[in-house]
Amino acid sequence: MGTIMKWLETGVSFILVGFEKVFEFLGMSSTSGITWALAIVGLVITIRTLLIPLFVRQIKATRAQQIIAPDLKKIQQKYKGKKDQASREAMSRETMALYQKHKTNPFASCLPIIIQAPIFFSLFRVLRYHLQPVDGVFEGFGPITSNLARDAFNAELFGAPISQSFNGAEVGTVKWVAALLIVMMVSTTFLTQRQITRKNMPKAALEGPQAQTAKLMMYAMPFVFVLSGPFFPIGVLIYWTTTNVWTMGQQYYVLRRNPTPGSEAERRYKERQRLKEQQHLGLSEDVPEVVVEERPGQRQQPKRKNRRRR
Repeated sequence: MGTIMKWLETGVSFILVGFEKVFEFLGMSSTSGITWALAIVGLVITIRTLLIPLFVRQIKATRAQQIIAPDLKKIQQKYKGKKDQASREAMSRETMALYQKHKTNPFASCLPIIIQAPIFFSLFRVLRYHLQPVDGVFEGFGPITSNLARDAFNAELFGAPISQSFNGAEVGTVKWVAALLIVMMVSTTFLTQRQITRKNMPKAALEGPQAQTAKLMMYAMPFVFVLSGPFFPIGVLIYWTTTNVWTMGQQYYVLRRNPTPGSEAERRYKERQRLKEQQHLGLSEDVPEVVVEERPGQRQQPKRKNRRRR
């Protein structure tokens, strides 16, 4: 496990240094917090771009679970109150058969979060440990040289070093910047959960144990970040807030283009399609031009000119 984390930390370091070199080439300073903040944003863009296939799989798995929610509820009602071993095994078989029929499983929707967790902790370790001086000496890590480690450690964003955290800071500026980023991280986490559960779930899926689990996650994850956020370096707060914004954008695209059948997003999608069709018909309804055809052999009558009065 330690070897895998070291590889991930080295990979994260290479991406950060790569983007830092790009921004330095564009004229930005390696000692600027904005440079390293943009490098962290670049890390998010790189990771989330690589995870797009998993995101598509997550959307399909989530949609399938939402669609089969009524059938799952029927199975649960069928074996409600039955505690014997045979009933439990039968309930498990029917549930698994339902998942296999729709080619989904309850863990597929968690894949992007599971994959991102090691990246998140790798960045945490890079900022918390590998940029810190040892006995006043910056040793560096992987592609991060001792000079880059010193620059990143001292880089300030709005007066707050990106390697510092709310809990470990003594300067009030660091606490204010960290507190603002914690609020942004918690609020965007809540909004991303609410966006996918409230707008992209059919009415049948808004009731029952699955809906209660989704509602619990919608409030539990932000609460976890309220407790853990003060321990995260400012750079990690930037990372998670940025990845939340990316997720909201991806989900917004899916909700507008391919919503779940029976959901509020689908109702709005159909309403937009209806309005577009009405506008299209309104623009294409041209008044037909009346053409007067001359009969064969009919002489055209000369038009009378107004004579001048004497």
